[in-house]
Amino acid sequence: MLPSRVARTAVRGLSNISKSRQHCLHKHSAPTFRRYASSQSPHTPKTPQRPYIPPPSVVKSHKRAAGAVAVVLLLSVIYQAWEMHEAFAEAPAADADQPELKFEKTKKKKSGMTKEDNRDMISSQHLQVRRSWENPGVYAWGSNTGKVAAPDSDEAYVKIPRRIPFFNDMLLRDLKLDRMFGVAVTEKGDLLQWGKGYSEDEAQPTVTLKGKNLKQLAISRDRILALSSSGTVYSLPISKIDQEEGFKPAESTWVPFWNSRAQVSYRKINPDGLGWNEKVTSISGGLEHLLLLTSSGRVFSAASGSEDYPARGQLGIPGLTWFTRPEGRYDMCHEIGTLKGFNVAKIAAGDYHSLALDKEGRCFSFGDNTSGQLGFEWSASTPVIDLPSLVPLQQLYLGTNQVPKVTNVSAGGLNSFFEIDATRVLGVGEEPGTVRGLGRTYADVWAAGHGVKGSLGTGKWVHSQGVPAKIAGLSGMFEYDEVKNIMIPIRMAQLSVGATHTAAVMDNVTYLDASVKSSENDTNWGADALLWGCNEYYQVGNGRRNNTPSPVYIQPLDRDAEKDAGRGKEQHRLHITPRHTVKFQGRRISMEQRFECGRHLTGVYSSV
Repeated sequence: MLPSRVARTAVRGLSNISKSRQHCLHKHSAPTFRRYASSQSPHTPKTPQRPYIPPPSVVKSHKRAAGAVAVVLLLSVIYQAWEMHEAFAEAPAADADQPELKFEKTKKKKSGMTKEDNRDMISSQHLQVRRSWENPGVYAWGSNTGKVAAPDSDEAYVKIPRRIPFFNDMLLRDLKLDRMFGVAVTEKGDLLQWGKGYSEDEAQPTVTLKGKNLKQLAISRDRILALSSSGTVYSLPISKIDQEEGFKPAESTWVPFWNSRAQVSYRKINPDGLGWNEKVTSISGGLEHLLLLTSSGRVFSAASGSEDYPARGQLGIPGLTWFTRPEGRYDMCHEIGTLKGFNVAKIAAGDYHSLALDKEGRCFSFGDNTSGQLGFEWSASTPVIDLPSLVPLQQLYLGTNQVPKVTNVSAGGLNSFFEIDATRVLGVGEEPGTVRGLGRTYADVWAAGHGVKGSLGTGKWVHSQGVPAKIAGLSGMFEYDEVKNIMIPIRMAQLSVGATHTAAVMDNVTYLDASVKSSENDTNWGADALLWGCNEYYQVGNGRRNNTPSPVYIQPLDRDAEKDAGRGKEQHRLHITPRHTVKFQGRRISMEQRFECGRHLTGVYSSV
């Protein structure tokens, strides 16, 4: 506020201005004009008049008013400058939550460094890619109560990614992790098992099922389901004791007409009535059930556990229970008749629910819906839907002038995820030249199900999410492709859904062509990876234990290599190496890194 003396002067000056203006208007107002008479011409010459010269008193009054205005403006400027000086004189309060902005210092090449050493020094991404090629293996973290994440350790938790030494320099076809046991398929197609659920006495992974050329795994509460390259599905108990004491089928040998007993107990799960050259190409399982997809797009289901028969509609056969099942073995295959003719391309199973996606982008769900995991609002009258039902994902884009198509589905625990490509089209009354982004495709990820521990990834904590919610951190993203010279949407390369947490690998632009012939500053980089969900057992991998409701980055897998490269205090994010053909142990082989989110723990393995 202005000082009182200055204020009185300013008011007096404004009062003088007002009085002066009134005096001028009253005594020396502008002359009035009247209209010409009809007989008088507007062009009649007039006698020139003398210009008006105001009297000296008026001129003096005007000068006085202008001076007062100038004084007021000058005082106002001075006061504002004084106020700003006072404001900036005080040091702002330090904000403890506001980090200090630091810029990374330019790294200079040291004398004697090789080209690869220089690349490792300037780029963490390049180092991660190189290590994944030169030292493939398995990293695991999370719960270790079953000695799965760290077989040689008695720790209850593995808080950050750690290598399992047994798998050093090993390539795997598939990997599944549970809190009490782990299973893997070797590069040759043999089955490996470890953990307390398999044996209390054997800590290291052990080959159990050999010579079946296995390629894909699914696990239930008490059994392992393994798909071979020929399309045969093998079901064997997890426990070593059950494998040794159970029925062992006869197997053919290299000697004609001579059979021998299998080394472990197992059963075969094969659908009946397959067509010529039709075989099972993919499997996915929950705690009690198994889904089987054939090369013709047909879907079968079967009971996968020996303790509990599926009773929540997850088999997709209306009215099927233990008491109404057909005669025969309990784990016989049932073709899901509702999905006949839909040419299914992808299947996914949660703990007690199932998803099926056809080639036209139509998604069907069935099973338990107590948390809204089927993509429908929960209803007390229908907590279970035993008939495959079309998920109304088109409604998510009503009023947006976008046409959606589901491109992938994933499931795990009590959650479902839908990947959708939405293309901008002309709306009613719109002209092509006035619509920005016409024909552009947006890649979105939607989540449904249980989210009270953050497993939806939407940033919200909800018990039930029936209508799918968009994961903002994974949706509507674009990047510039320097090779194609266009903007492209960023889709997901992999979604691995565990019991309560999820890992996403982005299908962003990667570069893997740095070579001995290219510049020393030419570096490789892989795909971004993010995790979210329940973190009670440190399964997210950020070293903390708080649940994470939104996708977050974690640090690189091999932190010791980062320190050796001179980045001990720097923070970089994990990159996953996409599929690429490299030279490994004297042979050229196509490999990539893949995530496996299990029940309360996580793994990253080198896959062929």
